[in-house]
Amino acid sequence: MHEVAIVGAGFGGLGMAIRLKQEGTDFVLIERSEDVGGTWWANSYPGCQCDIPSNLYSFSFARNPHWDRAYPMRDQILEYLRDCARRFDVLPHTRLGCELLGASWSAAAQRWELETTTGPIHARVLVAAPGLLSEPFTPALPGLDRFQGNAFHTASWDHSDDLTRKRVALLGSGATAVQVMPEIQPRLGKLHLFQRTPPWVIPHMDHPVGRELRTLYRRVPLLQRLSRTVVWALRETQALGLTHDRRWLKAQELNARLHLRRQVRDPELRARLTPDYEIFCKRIVLSSKWYPAIQAPNVALVTSGVQELREHSIVDGDGIEREIDTLIFATGFKPAELPIAERIRGREGRSLAETWNGSPEAYLGTTVAGFPNLLFFYGPNVNLGHSSIVFMLESQMNYARRAPHDAPARRGRVRGTPRGAGGLQRGASGAARHERLEHRRLRQLVLRPERPQLDPVARLHVRVPPPHTPLRRSGLPARAGCLTA
Repeated sequence: MHEVAIVGAGFGGLGMAIRLKQEGTDFVLIERSEDVGGTWWANSYPGCQCDIPSNLYSFSFARNPHWDRAYPMRDQILEYLRDCARRFDVLPHTRLGCELLGASWSAAAQRWELETTTGPIHARVLVAAPGLLSEPFTPALPGLDRFQGNAFHTASWDHSDDLTRKRVALLGSGATAVQVMPEIQPRLGKLHLFQRTPPWVIPHMDHPVGRELRTLYRRVPLLQRLSRTVVWALRETQALGLTHDRRWLKAQELNARLHLRRQVRDPELRARLTPDYEIFCKRIVLSSKWYPAIQAPNVALVTSGVQELREHSIVDGDGIEREIDTLIFATGFKPAELPIAERIRGREGRSLAETWNGSPEAYLGTTVAGFPNLLFFYGPNVNLGHSSIVFMLESQMNYARRAPHDAPARRGRVRGTPRGAGGLQRGASGAARHERLEHRRLRQLVLRPERPQLDPVARLHVRVPPPHTPLRRSGLPARAGCLTA
């Protein structure tokens, strides 16, 4: 039996594995894919890039002086994660191609019993780190089953489809579409871009990092640490407009409007590309290529939606039939409908999905009442839109890594719980009290809950910026006492 079982080898799972390895705690890390990297392994579409600066999008305990761009590309992020797995020697503890089929808490044995595609695993603590961007969302379009062309999601990019001189329909205008479209547009015969909601777009400040600066970072690590701190502090100023005074957002909105005006001269097209919601209600997109690509002669912007698909065409909301060879879904993910929630069952035999009932809730985004010794990474209300998720994940690691050490002393006995209730506890009343405070905080945000930043299904935020990362991090103490229930 292992002390800890970790599900998922992205930033969250890999980081937790590294920390446990450093502490000498026994663990096993399982990953359904054939390599570590999580979403950065799965997503390989053209132009895939992080929208957080390189020096901030990395572990604080494993800074990387070799970033060659201010904003890291997918391949370099993946190589960074692979290097971390090798450097900190977690690969011997890792089972690749191993998918979790089910996990149940055994009160009698005081452990989690996992069923996987490579056999059973037993562990006293279960860390679920599936990531929010792990389950692609593909809308059920009428006629999709009879479309005879090639169709795929950007999260499963079909590299065998060359796309050269082909007629393509790209569905979506979010962050992924903004990265993909300028990369594929020059070689297409025709591109039909289906936009439901225009994004707020600001100029991309990406640039190469010179060899001299990289050498300096390597020789004087304190300089890169200082750069990381400065980037973090500048990002935090954006949160002030979300939590205190929307006037702090005006500069970003002005930047986006001027960017649109500079790059799109046609007033009619500019109107179609102007968002009708407040900036930051959805994630701001960085690009200096999006607007020029939309105005290319081989691009048609469609804002009327999709009526249906036919064998070799797509019909828009106005009834116009457009012949296509390939259909690409840039339609995002399902952050509130993770399959792992169906597979984890707690003390009463109920799954996470049944417990949440469409509205994910967790104490400090990490633990759930009724699920002893379960630590959920990148959980409800942990995501953010202005800074690095790696920062937040490290906060959860600091909170969670105490669990294996505290478990023996707290085995099934925590104040207010019956003897034998099992595992590290966070009483249901304490979790409910936290959720009430969280709801109250959300109602006080400058961007109110009735606006588009709320997930249309869940009543709690699952994708939007939380308060400043220092405040959120301070809520995740380095020493965990009562963790789950």
